[in-house]
Amino acid sequence: QVQLVESGGGLVQAGGSLRLSCAASGRTFSTYAVGWFRQAPGKEREFVAGINRSGSTWYADSVKGRFTISRDNAKNTVYLQMNDLKPEDTAVYYCAARAAYGLGFTAPGAYDFWGQGTQVTVSS
Repeated sequence: QVQLVESGGGLVQAGGSLRLSCAASGRTFSTYAVGWFRQAPGKEREFVAGINRSGSTWYADSVKGRFTISRDNAKNTVYLQMNDLKPEDTAVYYCAARAAYGLGFTAPGAYDFWGQGTQVTVSS
């Protein structure tokens, strides 16, 4: 069992930056693939970025070149650095973990554990 807690959300102006953190419990977290998702009001939850236990990463086209996912296994934490934020990035951001090897997982159903989410609001 893994418990995930997101932090780092907030209000930022367009063009600004935020770094989200996903802190996890569990000694085997380093073996999990982790994804960041977001959900805006009235929209479906969408994939943002993922990282596997080997450090391989994958991104949604909408955030490539602006967002970077990374992990610090010693701290049981995965980060999402978000630069050049746009109003359309406004959403609740969730991290999720998958207890299996591989990469490229983008469907919410592929992940086993979810955090409670953190709000990101980008003003124009």
